[in-house]
Amino acid sequence: MLFLYKTINKNGEREEGSIEALNVDVAIASLQRKGLVVSSIKPEDNSDGDILRKIPFFNKVSNKDVVILSRQMSTLFEAQVSALRVFKLIGTETENPILRENLLQVVDDLQGGASISVALSKHPSIFSDFYVNMVKAGEESGHIDQTFSYLADYLDRNYEVSSKAKNALIYPAFVIFTFMAVMVLMFTVIVPKIGAIIKDSAQEVPIYTKIVFWVSDLFVNNWVLMLIALIIFIGGIVWYGRTKEGKRWISNTRLYIPYVGDLYRKLYLSRFSDNMSTMVLSGIPMLKALEVTSSIIENQIYKEILDESAVKVKAGQALSAALSDKREIPNILVQMVRVGEETGELGNILKTMSKFYQREVMNAVDTLVGMIEPVMIVSLGVGVGILLASVLMPIYNIASSAS
Repeated sequence: MLFLYKTINKNGEREEGSIEALNVDVAIASLQRKGLVVSSIKPEDNSDGDILRKIPFFNKVSNKDVVILSRQMSTLFEAQVSALRVFKLIGTETENPILRENLLQVVDDLQGGASISVALSKHPSIFSDFYVNMVKAGEESGHIDQTFSYLADYLDRNYEVSSKAKNALIYPAFVIFTFMAVMVLMFTVIVPKIGAIIKDSAQEVPIYTKIVFWVSDLFVNNWVLMLIALIIFIGGIVWYGRTKEGKRWISNTRLYIPYVGDLYRKLYLSRFSDNMSTMVLSGIPMLKALEVTSSIIENQIYKEILDESAVKVKAGQALSAALSDKREIPNILVQMVRVGEETGELGNILKTMSKFYQREVMNAVDTLVGMIEPVMIVSLGVGVGILLASVLMPIYNIASSAS
Protein backbone atom coordinates (compact mmCIF):
# COMPACT_ATOMS: atom_id res chain seq x y z
CA MET A 1 0.00 0.00 0.00
CA LEU A 2 1.32 3.45 -0.89
CA PHE A 3 1.40 6.21 1.75
CA LEU A 4 2.05 9.94 1.26
CA TYR A 5 4.03 11.54 4.06
CA LYS A 6 5.36 14.86 5.35
CA THR A 7 8.38 14.72 7.64
CA ILE A 8 11.06 16.86 9.30
CA ASN A 9 14.67 15.72 8.93
CA LYS A 10 17.59 16.14 11.36
CA ASN A 11 18.34 19.58 9.99
CA GLY A 12 14.81 20.79 10.66
CA GLU A 13 13.91 20.81 6.97
CA ARG A 14 10.52 19.64 5.78
CA GLU A 15 10.34 16.73 3.33
CA GLU A 16 7.48 15.19 1.35
CA GLY A 17 7.30 11.90 -0.46
CA SER A 18 5.71 8.46 -0.67
CA ILE A 19 6.51 5.07 0.79
CA GLU A 20 5.24 1.54 0.07
CA ALA A 21 4.31 -0.45 3.21
CA LEU A 22 1.87 -3.07 4.47
CA ASN A 23 0.14 -0.59 6.80
CA VAL A 24 0.56 2.84 8.34
CA ASP A 25 2.48 1.55 11.40
CA VAL A 26 5.09 -0.13 9.21
CA ALA A 27 5.38 3.04 7.10
CA ILE A 28 5.95 5.24 10.20
CA ALA A 29 8.52 2.80 11.60
CA SER A 30 10.41 2.80 8.30
CA LEU A 31 10.54 6.60 8.20
CA GLN A 32 11.62 6.86 11.84
CA ARG A 33 14.51 4.46 11.21
CA LYS A 34 15.76 6.99 8.68
CA GLY A 35 15.85 9.65 11.41
CA LEU A 36 12.76 11.47 10.17
CA VAL A 37 10.03 12.95 12.36
CA VAL A 38 6.63 12.19 10.83
CA SER A 39 4.29 15.18 10.85
CA SER A 40 1.66 13.76 8.49
CA ILE A 41 1.02 10.45 6.75
CA LYS A 42 -1.99 9.16 4.86
CA PRO A 43 -2.84 6.52 2.22
CA GLU A 44 -2.62 7.62 -1.39
CA ASP A 45 -5.96 8.77 -2.75
CA ASN A 46 -6.99 6.11 -5.26
CA SER A 47 -10.56 7.27 -5.77
CA ASP A 48 -10.21 7.15 -9.57
CA GLY A 49 -8.64 3.72 -9.40
CA ASP A 50 -11.36 2.54 -7.01
CA ILE A 51 -14.00 3.62 -9.51
CA LEU A 52 -12.27 1.64 -12.25
CA ARG A 53 -11.96 -1.38 -9.99
CA LYS A 54 -15.72 -1.47 -9.63
CA ILE A 55 -15.92 -2.10 -13.37
CA PRO A 56 -15.47 -5.89 -14.01
CA PHE A 57 -13.26 -5.29 -17.05
CA PHE A 58 -10.65 -3.50 -14.93
CA ASN A 59 -11.14 -5.56 -11.77
CA LYS A 60 -9.29 -8.67 -12.86
CA VAL A 61 -5.92 -10.35 -12.92
CA SER A 62 -4.86 -11.96 -16.18
CA ASN A 63 -3.77 -15.56 -16.50
CA LYS A 64 -0.37 -14.25 -17.61
CA ASP A 65 0.03 -12.42 -14.26
CA VAL A 66 -0.73 -15.60 -12.33
CA VAL A 67 1.76 -17.60 -14.44
CA ILE A 68 4.51 -15.08 -13.73
CA LEU A 69 3.54 -15.01 -10.06
CA SER A 70 3.79 -18.81 -9.84
CA ARG A 71 7.20 -18.79 -11.54
CA GLN A 72 8.48 -16.18 -9.10
CA MET A 73 7.17 -18.06 -6.07
CA SER A 74 8.68 -21.33 -7.31
CA THR A 75 12.10 -19.68 -7.68
CA LEU A 76 11.96 -18.02 -4.26
CA PHE A 77 10.81 -21.19 -2.48
CA GLU A 78 13.62 -23.14 -4.16
CA ALA A 79 16.00 -20.55 -2.69
CA GLN A 80 14.66 -21.43 0.78
CA VAL A 81 12.99 -18.03 1.27
CA SER A 82 10.22 -18.10 3.88
CA ALA A 83 6.61 -17.98 2.68
CA LEU A 84 5.95 -14.66 4.42
CA ARG A 85 8.95 -13.01 2.79
CA VAL A 86 8.08 -14.53 -0.60
CA PHE A 87 4.66 -12.91 -0.65
CA LYS A 88 6.01 -9.64 0.75
CA LEU A 89 8.63 -9.40 -1.97
CA ILE A 90 6.28 -10.26 -4.81
CA GLY A 91 3.40 -8.24 -3.39
CA THR A 92 5.39 -5.02 -3.19
CA GLU A 93 7.06 -5.45 -6.58
CA THR A 94 4.17 -6.54 -8.80
CA GLU A 95 2.88 -3.90 -11.22
CA ASN A 96 -0.76 -5.02 -11.25
CA PRO A 97 -2.52 -3.01 -8.49
CA ILE A 98 -5.29 -5.58 -8.01
CA LEU A 99 -2.80 -8.42 -7.65
CA ARG A 100 -0.60 -6.34 -5.35
CA GLU A 101 -3.54 -5.55 -3.08
CA ASN A 102 -4.58 -9.21 -2.88
CA LEU A 103 -1.04 -10.44 -2.23
CA LEU A 104 -0.58 -7.97 0.62
CA GLN A 105 -3.83 -9.30 2.11
CA VAL A 106 -2.32 -12.79 1.82
CA VAL A 107 0.71 -11.48 3.73
CA ASP A 108 -1.58 -10.23 6.51
CA ASP A 109 -3.24 -13.67 6.72
CA LEU A 110 0.14 -15.44 6.82
CA GLN A 111 1.25 -13.12 9.64
CA GLY A 112 -1.94 -14.11 11.44
CA GLY A 113 -0.93 -17.78 11.30
CA ALA A 114 -2.91 -18.99 8.28
CA SER A 115 -1.45 -21.54 5.87
CA ILE A 116 -0.65 -20.52 2.29
CA SER A 117 -3.58 -22.49 0.85
CA VAL A 118 -6.05 -20.98 3.33
CA ALA A 119 -4.74 -17.46 2.65
CA LEU A 120 -5.01 -17.97 -1.11
CA SER A 121 -8.51 -19.47 -0.86
CA LYS A 122 -9.83 -16.08 0.29
CA HIS A 123 -9.17 -14.71 -3.20
CA PRO A 124 -11.11 -17.02 -5.55
CA SER A 125 -11.15 -14.47 -8.38
CA ILE A 126 -7.38 -14.96 -8.73
CA PHE A 127 -6.66 -18.39 -7.26
CA SER A 128 -9.08 -21.09 -8.40
CA ASP A 129 -10.07 -24.20 -6.43
CA PHE A 130 -7.59 -26.11 -8.55
CA TYR A 131 -4.79 -23.71 -7.61
CA VAL A 132 -5.64 -23.77 -3.90
CA ASN A 133 -5.87 -27.56 -3.76
CA MET A 134 -2.55 -27.91 -5.55
CA VAL A 135 -0.92 -25.57 -3.02
CA LYS A 136 -2.52 -27.51 -0.17
CA ALA A 137 -1.12 -30.77 -1.55
CA GLY A 138 2.31 -29.13 -1.82
CA GLU A 139 2.15 -28.01 1.79
CA GLU A 140 1.22 -31.48 2.96
CA SER A 141 3.97 -33.16 0.91
CA GLY A 142 6.62 -30.55 1.74
CA HIS A 143 7.28 -29.81 -1.94
CA ILE A 144 5.73 -26.35 -2.20
CA ASP A 145 8.44 -25.15 -4.62
CA GLN A 146 7.67 -27.97 -7.08
CA THR A 147 3.96 -27.29 -6.70
CA PHE A 148 4.28 -23.69 -7.86
CA SER A 149 6.46 -24.87 -10.75
CA TYR A 150 3.76 -27.40 -11.74
CA LEU A 151 1.12 -24.68 -11.48
CA ALA A 152 3.08 -22.29 -13.69
CA ASP A 153 3.57 -25.03 -16.30
CA TYR A 154 -0.09 -25.99 -16.17
CA LEU A 155 -1.37 -22.42 -16.43
CA ASP A 156 1.04 -21.76 -19.28
CA ARG A 157 -0.24 -24.79 -21.21
CA ASN A 158 -3.85 -23.96 -20.47
CA TYR A 159 -3.37 -20.35 -21.55
CA GLU A 160 -1.70 -21.39 -24.80
CA VAL A 161 -4.45 -23.83 -25.74
CA SER A 162 -7.35 -21.58 -24.71
CA SER A 163 -5.93 -18.43 -26.30
CA LYS A 164 -5.30 -20.19 -29.60
CA ALA A 165 -8.87 -21.51 -29.62
CA LYS A 166 -10.25 -18.04 -28.86
CA ASN A 167 -8.01 -16.34 -31.41
CA ALA A 168 -9.42 -18.66 -34.06
CA LEU A 169 -12.80 -16.96 -33.61
CA ILE A 170 -11.48 -13.39 -33.92
CA TYR A 171 -11.22 -13.44 -37.71
CA PRO A 172 -14.74 -14.76 -38.40
CA ALA A 173 -16.15 -12.33 -35.81
CA PHE A 174 -14.42 -9.46 -37.60
CA VAL A 175 -15.72 -10.58 -40.99
CA ILE A 176 -19.28 -10.94 -39.66
CA PHE A 177 -19.10 -7.49 -38.06
CA THR A 178 -17.85 -6.01 -41.35
CA PHE A 179 -20.62 -7.76 -43.27
CA MET A 180 -23.29 -6.40 -40.91
CA ALA A 181 -21.82 -2.88 -41.08
CA VAL A 182 -21.88 -2.99 -44.89
CA MET A 183 -25.47 -4.24 -44.90
CA VAL A 184 -26.63 -1.49 -42.52
CA LEU A 185 -24.89 1.14 -44.67
CA MET A 186 -26.53 -0.24 -47.80
CA PHE A 187 -30.01 -0.38 -46.26
CA THR A 188 -29.86 3.09 -44.70
CA VAL A 189 -28.01 5.13 -47.34
CA ILE A 190 -27.89 3.50 -50.75
CA VAL A 191 -31.11 1.47 -51.02
CA PRO A 192 -33.46 4.37 -50.03
CA LYS A 193 -32.03 6.61 -52.78
CA ILE A 194 -32.27 3.90 -55.42
CA GLY A 195 -35.71 2.92 -54.13
CA ALA A 196 -36.99 6.45 -54.64
CA ILE A 197 -35.94 6.34 -58.30
CA ILE A 198 -37.62 2.95 -58.86
CA LYS A 199 -40.85 4.02 -57.12
CA ASP A 200 -41.04 7.18 -59.21
CA SER A 201 -40.90 5.07 -62.36
CA ALA A 202 -44.06 3.21 -61.26
CA GLN A 203 -42.51 0.03 -62.60
CA GLU A 204 -43.49 -3.34 -61.15
CA VAL A 205 -40.59 -4.78 -59.13
CA PRO A 206 -39.91 -8.45 -58.28
CA ILE A 207 -40.72 -9.84 -54.85
CA TYR A 208 -37.09 -10.00 -53.71
CA THR A 209 -36.69 -6.27 -54.44
CA LYS A 210 -39.85 -5.53 -52.42
CA ILE A 211 -38.34 -7.45 -49.51
CA VAL A 212 -35.15 -5.37 -49.74
CA PHE A 213 -37.16 -2.13 -49.76
CA TRP A 214 -39.21 -3.33 -46.78
CA VAL A 215 -36.08 -4.10 -44.77
CA SER A 216 -34.59 -0.75 -45.75
CA ASP A 217 -37.76 1.02 -44.57
CA LEU A 218 -37.41 -0.75 -41.21
CA PHE A 219 -33.85 0.52 -40.82
CA VAL A 220 -34.69 4.08 -41.82
CA ASN A 221 -38.09 4.69 -40.23
CA ASN A 222 -38.28 2.16 -37.39
CA TRP A 223 -34.71 1.98 -36.15
CA VAL A 224 -35.77 2.78 -32.58
CA LEU A 225 -38.11 -0.22 -32.49
CA MET A 226 -35.42 -2.40 -34.04
CA LEU A 227 -32.89 -1.23 -31.44
CA ILE A 228 -35.32 -1.97 -28.61
CA ALA A 229 -36.08 -5.39 -30.10
CA LEU A 230 -32.34 -6.10 -30.44
CA ILE A 231 -31.69 -5.11 -26.81
CA ILE A 232 -34.57 -7.29 -25.62
CA PHE A 233 -33.35 -10.18 -27.75
CA ILE A 234 -29.75 -9.93 -26.48
CA GLY A 235 -30.96 -9.46 -22.91
CA GLY A 236 -33.14 -12.54 -23.23
CA ILE A 237 -30.23 -14.62 -24.53
CA VAL A 238 -27.97 -13.42 -21.69
CA TRP A 239 -30.66 -14.19 -19.10
CA TYR A 240 -31.37 -17.63 -20.55
CA GLY A 241 -27.65 -18.35 -20.80
CA ARG A 242 -27.31 -17.84 -17.04
CA THR A 243 -30.01 -20.36 -16.17
CA LYS A 244 -29.15 -24.01 -15.68
CA GLU A 245 -31.17 -25.04 -18.73
CA GLY A 246 -29.56 -22.28 -20.79
CA LYS A 247 -26.04 -23.25 -19.77
CA ARG A 248 -26.78 -26.84 -20.67
CA TRP A 249 -28.25 -25.89 -24.06
CA ILE A 250 -25.29 -23.64 -24.91
CA SER A 251 -22.79 -26.28 -23.77
CA ASN A 252 -24.52 -28.98 -25.80
CA THR A 253 -24.79 -26.73 -28.88
CA ARG A 254 -21.08 -25.95 -28.71
CA LEU A 255 -20.22 -29.64 -28.82
CA TYR A 256 -22.28 -30.44 -31.90
CA ILE A 257 -21.76 -27.49 -34.24
CA PRO A 258 -20.02 -28.90 -37.33
CA TYR A 259 -16.23 -28.50 -37.13
CA VAL A 260 -16.43 -26.03 -34.22
CA GLY A 261 -17.91 -28.72 -31.98
CA ASP A 262 -14.94 -30.98 -32.66
CA LEU A 263 -12.61 -28.18 -31.54
CA TYR A 264 -14.57 -27.62 -28.32
CA ARG A 265 -14.64 -31.34 -27.48
CA LYS A 266 -10.88 -31.63 -27.86
CA LEU A 267 -10.40 -28.45 -25.82
CA TYR A 268 -12.46 -29.79 -22.90
CA LEU A 269 -10.80 -33.23 -23.09
CA SER A 270 -7.40 -31.52 -23.04
CA ARG A 271 -8.42 -29.48 -20.00
CA PHE A 272 -9.82 -32.56 -18.23
CA SER A 273 -6.70 -34.64 -18.87
CA ASP A 274 -4.32 -31.82 -17.91
CA ASN A 275 -6.15 -30.95 -14.69
CA MET A 276 -6.49 -34.55 -13.61
CA SER A 277 -2.90 -35.50 -14.41
CA THR A 278 -1.49 -32.50 -12.54
CA MET A 279 -3.61 -33.18 -9.47
CA VAL A 280 -3.12 -36.95 -9.42
CA LEU A 281 0.66 -36.59 -9.81
CA SER A 282 0.59 -34.11 -6.92
CA GLY A 283 -1.02 -36.68 -4.64
CA ILE A 284 -4.53 -35.22 -4.52
CA PRO A 285 -7.20 -37.95 -4.02
CA MET A 286 -9.17 -39.01 -7.08
CA LEU A 287 -12.52 -37.87 -5.70
CA LYS A 288 -11.20 -34.40 -4.86
CA ALA A 289 -9.50 -34.15 -8.25
CA LEU A 290 -12.80 -34.91 -10.01
CA GLU A 291 -14.69 -32.35 -7.91
CA VAL A 292 -12.14 -29.60 -8.58
CA THR A 293 -11.90 -30.39 -12.31
CA SER A 294 -15.70 -30.32 -12.53
CA SER A 295 -15.76 -26.80 -11.07
CA ILE A 296 -13.36 -25.38 -13.67
CA ILE A 297 -14.21 -27.35 -16.83
CA GLU A 298 -16.45 -24.47 -18.12
CA ASN A 299 -18.93 -26.73 -19.90
CA GLN A 300 -22.18 -27.88 -18.31
CA ILE A 301 -22.24 -31.23 -20.14
CA TYR A 302 -18.72 -32.21 -19.05
CA LYS A 303 -19.40 -30.83 -15.58
CA GLU A 304 -22.38 -33.18 -15.23
CA ILE A 305 -20.26 -36.09 -16.52
CA LEU A 306 -17.56 -35.42 -13.92
CA ASP A 307 -20.11 -34.94 -11.13
CA GLU A 308 -21.73 -38.28 -11.98
CA SER A 309 -18.31 -39.92 -12.21
CA ALA A 310 -17.39 -38.53 -8.79
CA VAL A 311 -20.52 -40.13 -7.31
CA LYS A 312 -19.65 -43.47 -8.92
CA VAL A 313 -16.02 -43.30 -7.80
CA LYS A 314 -17.19 -42.52 -4.29
CA ALA A 315 -19.37 -45.64 -4.48
CA GLY A 316 -16.32 -47.75 -5.34
CA GLN A 317 -16.21 -47.78 -9.15
CA ALA A 318 -13.02 -47.19 -11.10
CA LEU A 319 -12.75 -43.93 -13.03
CA SER A 320 -12.60 -45.77 -16.36
CA ALA A 321 -15.86 -47.59 -15.58
CA ALA A 322 -17.52 -44.33 -14.52
CA LEU A 323 -16.59 -42.68 -17.83
CA SER A 324 -17.22 -45.66 -20.12
CA ASP A 325 -20.93 -44.97 -20.83
CA LYS A 326 -20.50 -41.31 -21.77
CA ARG A 327 -20.58 -40.56 -25.51
CA GLU A 328 -18.69 -37.29 -24.97
CA ILE A 329 -15.71 -39.27 -23.64
CA PRO A 330 -13.84 -41.07 -26.47
CA ASN A 331 -13.24 -44.77 -26.06
CA ILE A 332 -9.47 -44.29 -26.46
CA LEU A 333 -9.40 -42.04 -23.38
CA VAL A 334 -11.42 -44.58 -21.37
CA GLN A 335 -9.09 -47.38 -22.43
CA MET A 336 -5.98 -45.36 -21.57
CA VAL A 337 -7.42 -44.49 -18.14
CA ARG A 338 -8.09 -48.20 -17.54
CA VAL A 339 -4.48 -49.02 -18.44
CA GLY A 340 -3.29 -46.31 -16.06
CA GLU A 341 -5.41 -47.71 -13.24
CA GLU A 342 -4.16 -51.26 -13.81
CA THR A 343 -0.48 -50.24 -13.96
CA GLY A 344 -0.60 -47.58 -11.25
CA GLU A 345 0.52 -44.92 -13.74
CA LEU A 346 -2.76 -43.04 -14.09
CA GLY A 347 -1.14 -39.62 -13.62
CA ASN A 348 1.44 -40.20 -16.35
CA ILE A 349 -1.15 -41.73 -18.69
CA LEU A 350 -3.40 -38.70 -18.27
CA LYS A 351 -0.40 -36.45 -18.87
CA THR A 352 0.25 -38.26 -22.16
CA MET A 353 -3.40 -37.90 -23.17
CA SER A 354 -3.25 -34.22 -22.24
CA LYS A 355 -0.35 -33.65 -24.63
CA PHE A 356 -2.20 -35.62 -27.32
CA TYR A 357 -5.36 -33.52 -27.04
CA GLN A 358 -3.37 -30.29 -26.89
CA ARG A 359 -1.84 -31.16 -30.25
CA GLU A 360 -5.29 -32.07 -31.53
CA VAL A 361 -6.64 -28.67 -30.43
CA MET A 362 -3.82 -26.88 -32.23
CA ASN A 363 -4.44 -28.90 -35.40
CA ALA A 364 -8.21 -28.35 -35.18
CA VAL A 365 -7.70 -24.60 -34.80
CA ASP A 366 -5.43 -24.46 -37.84
CA THR A 367 -7.94 -26.49 -39.88
CA LEU A 368 -10.86 -24.34 -38.77
CA VAL A 369 -9.07 -21.09 -39.57
CA GLY A 370 -8.14 -22.44 -42.99
CA MET A 371 -11.80 -23.28 -43.70
CA ILE A 372 -13.36 -20.14 -42.25
CA GLU A 373 -11.41 -17.64 -44.34
CA PRO A 374 -12.67 -18.67 -47.81
CA VAL A 375 -16.19 -19.46 -46.55
CA MET A 376 -16.55 -16.03 -44.95
CA ILE A 377 -15.20 -14.19 -47.98
CA VAL A 378 -17.55 -16.06 -50.33
CA SER A 379 -20.53 -15.50 -47.99
CA LEU A 380 -19.78 -11.78 -47.77
CA GLY A 381 -19.50 -11.53 -51.54
CA VAL A 382 -22.72 -13.47 -52.16
CA GLY A 383 -24.67 -11.41 -49.61
CA VAL A 384 -23.57 -8.08 -51.06
CA GLY A 385 -24.09 -9.42 -54.60
CA ILE A 386 -27.69 -10.47 -53.92
CA LEU A 387 -28.46 -7.09 -52.36
CA LEU A 388 -26.98 -5.18 -55.28
CA ALA A 389 -28.76 -7.40 -57.82
CA SER A 390 -32.08 -6.78 -56.05
CA VAL A 391 -31.85 -3.03 -56.52
CA LEU A 392 -29.87 -2.81 -59.76
CA MET A 393 -32.06 -5.16 -61.84
CA PRO A 394 -35.08 -2.82 -61.67
CA ILE A 395 -32.77 0.11 -62.60
CA TYR A 396 -31.59 -1.88 -65.61
CA ASN A 397 -35.20 -2.60 -66.62
CA ILE A 398 -36.07 1.10 -66.36
CA ALA A 399 -33.12 2.02 -68.56
CA SER A 400 -34.04 -0.67 -71.09
CA SER A 401 -37.69 0.43 -71.33
CA ALA A 402 -36.66 4.07 -71.65
CA SER A 403 -34.42 3.32 -74.60
